[in-house]
Amino acid sequence: MSETKFTKDHEWVRLDGGVATVGITDHAQNALGDVVFVDLPEVGRVVVAGEPIAVVESVKAASDVYAPIAGKIVEVNAALSDNPGTINSAPTTDGWFFKIETSDPGALDGLMDEATYAAYVDDLA
Repeated sequence: MSETKFTKDHEWVRLDGGVATVGITDHAQNALGDVVFVDLPEVGRVVVAGEPIAVVESVKAASDVYAPIAGKIVEVNAALSDNPGTINSAPTTDGWFFKIETSDPGALDGLMDEATYAAYVDDLA
């Protein structure tokens, strides 16, 4: 399994070959509270890094989910439509949002590793 990287917008990214799986962090789901709805991007959509491409709604708020890297959406986690609470119970495993195919092997280079992200979250408190 490849290393997980993190964004300042609280997304996690795990690259496997040329496909990155993306979800929101445990910190993000805790801040949101109980997730009640998720709006996922269309498969085949080409995205640029930093573009808002999904929405997660909770009992507290609605938040955008951003593309952490550029590429093409090749898969979405359709199970989240019927069971959005998976985002709360398993945010970094079964609660993934979408997969992006990238042709840039260095796409994750600018993102944070786990230790850096943990320090970033601590600084927010």
